[in-house]
Formats: sequence, structure tokens, C-alpha cells
Amino acid sequence: MPLNGLRHPTAFGVSGWYIWGGEVLSDSPDFFKPIHLAHLENSCRLSLKYLLLPPGWRFLTDGTYEDMWFDPALLEV
Repeated sequence: MPLNGLRHPTAFGVSGWYIWGGEVLSDSPDFFKPIHLAHLENSCRLSLKYLLLPPGWRFLTDGTYEDMWFDPALLEV
């Protein structure tokens, strides 16, 4: 915790979502691992309610606190 998420524009059949736990975003090439939506209920249930946010949006939650905001930089190519 906290749980962070950001959404880039969709491309090549992927949703554009990047979701991670913790306060630090690693630059390690294997930090993010792809996961199918069907597995999020078991591995990252808190993220489910945010997945309908459109590209350009971010969220932050710890289960009690919640924040969502638009970040236009996510839409830049």
C-alpha cells in the first residue's frame, strides 16, 4: 500500500493501465508484469473500481483514502 494506477491510451490490444503497490515506482525493467483482468479480483481487488476511468487518469488509494486526477502528460505521444 498504497495502490497506484495510471492509464495511457490503449494500443495493441492492451488497456493502457499500469498498477503498482507502494510509494516508489521502480525503473527496473521487470517491475510491471502483465495480468489478465480475470485475475485482478484475487490479486488487486482495490483496483477494480477505477478501471473504467479513461486514458489520462490516475488513482491512489489505501482502501480508506482515495484520490483520482487527470494527468494530460499521460496522453502525450
